[in-house]
Amino acid sequence: MSGFENISNEEITKFHEILDSAECVVVGAGAGLSASAGFSYSGGRFRKYFSDFEAKYHFHDMYSGGFADFPSLEENWAYWSRFIYINRYLDAPLPVYEKLLELVRAKDYFVITTNVDHCFQKAGFDKKRLFYTQGDYGLFQCCVPCHKKTYDNEEIVKKMLISQGFGFKDSENRKDGEIIFQENPLKMEIPSELVPHCPVCGREISQQTIDQMVDTIMALPKGTKIQLLAPIVRGRKGQYAKELESARKSGFVRVRIDG
Repeated sequence: MSGFENISNEEITKFHEILDSAECVVVGAGAGLSASAGFSYSGGRFRKYFSDFEAKYHFHDMYSGGFADFPSLEENWAYWSRFIYINRYLDAPLPVYEKLLELVRAKDYFVITTNVDHCFQKAGFDKKRLFYTQGDYGLFQCCVPCHKKTYDNEEIVKKMLISQGFGFKDSENRKDGEIIFQENPLKMEIPSELVPHCPVCGREISQQTIDQMVDTIMALPKGTKIQLLAPIVRGRKGQYAKELESARKSGFVRVRIDG
């Protein structure tokens, strides 16, 4: 959550005094930080890259699209290659992460984040001081997994985009304008030979379906304690007083606020 528009100058001054006197700093960050940096999962940014998927499947943001039941792996990876590239390999529009680094650079800091967009490391944070609790969009791993190794995916993701009709400018620019649309309309499938497979066991790589998640949970030993987290807000800034009150009235006793 943010609500920074309600923070007074006195509170900002107090924050700087506390930060200046701190020997160590732990940074906890979630989706709200990337949203403040311009990584919105809805609105114009969503429609620019996913208007064809929106028209066909009637979801209106990238997060919802991640749960769509696409009819083939070729279409599934057409969607996810766009999602991965613009949210992992393009730089955030606003320098929020760079400014945060300037605040903590001289400190003994450590970052714990649920974000998987790699923005901390791209901004210059020491990767040895980062813990990504939910992984990295830029890495593939076997779905079984038959082994623990992960694989960089930038090259194959770019090939997927090119096969759909996207192109890339010849520059080091990783901003939004780097991607160009060479075909109109874009293809909504990739060639079958580009569907990623585990290099060890040969299984197709894909995100788990809801049914697979349920099967995994049901296979756990009797009495196993688990924690299920369901996001109700992603990619938006605000205080969410109505959402919190609604959760309270519904009987929920805890919420996790990480952004």
